[in-house]
Amino acid sequence: MTPFRTAASVPGQTGSVLAPGAILRRDDARDFLLTERDFEKIRALIHRRAGISLGSHKREMVYSRLVRRLRTLQLSDFASYLALLDADDRSSEWEFFTNALTTNLTSFFREAHHFPLLAEHAKKTGRPYSVWCSAASTGEEPYSIAITLAEALGDRAGTVLATDIDTQVLAKARGGVYSAEQVARLSPERLKRFFLKGTGPRTGSVKVKPELAATIAFEPLNLLAPDWGMREQFDAIFCRNVMIYFDKPTQGRILERFVPLLKPHGLLFAGHSENFSYVTRAFQLRGQTVYELAPDAARAGRP
Repeated sequence: MTPFRTAASVPGQTGSVLAPGAILRRDDARDFLLTERDFEKIRALIHRRAGISLGSHKREMVYSRLVRRLRTLQLSDFASYLALLDADDRSSEWEFFTNALTTNLTSFFREAHHFPLLAEHAKKTGRPYSVWCSAASTGEEPYSIAITLAEALGDRAGTVLATDIDTQVLAKARGGVYSAEQVARLSPERLKRFFLKGTGPRTGSVKVKPELAATIAFEPLNLLAPDWGMREQFDAIFCRNVMIYFDKPTQGRILERFVPLLKPHGLLFAGHSENFSYVTRAFQLRGQTVYELAPDAARAGRP
């Protein structure tokens, strides 16, 4: 018997200096060494690997996240860990490294003003309607997009490609299981239509219904990869709260690569603190953190 059933409601809803450049940081187990040189190398590696620009104030975050790998690998300091990475550019440890330094803050219908606009755009465009969610995280955003399309166009009328560099959060997204707290802001109507309610050991959680999940393809993708492997065009691209982690040149290159992947009438959704107007001329502001192709880019299919 499945531990999930139709979800009409969910319970509970309603550092000491050792030498120049060497700084001792302490975690719960104590005595892990992070030098300034090691920290700067970590910053360089994650920028090269994933385009993420870590500020100097992110030292404690870097330490707290990577120190788990030191424990797991039974290493004594960060220099040893970095030597392990340097030894093999194709090592599976690079995936752990990248996952550890990727920030995944998300929620259902975050920045809610985007979704009525998406629904209106989908209705005008008609079916089939396709969306690329370029930073899927643990799935709340692509599922919110899929719910919006189902409500606007009917079940299975829209498709969503959901990608992320972090393979661990993608695995959670594919599972589609969320706590009562995570879906607390969803209406009872949406819960009933799109989720199954957990029972037995799953009491207090919900699972996305298979019909909705079938409209989403979750795939790993690094926005810095030389080839994204995409040949189709999308009616909308969601790239929200991603660019803030990249420097301006990286932002510009990614935005330029979006141009041929967006249909002439398509929309690009950005995060609340992101402004692309000063990064590229290929897009022009249409509404609050929503962009469309500039006329020249739309005609040429390139910036």
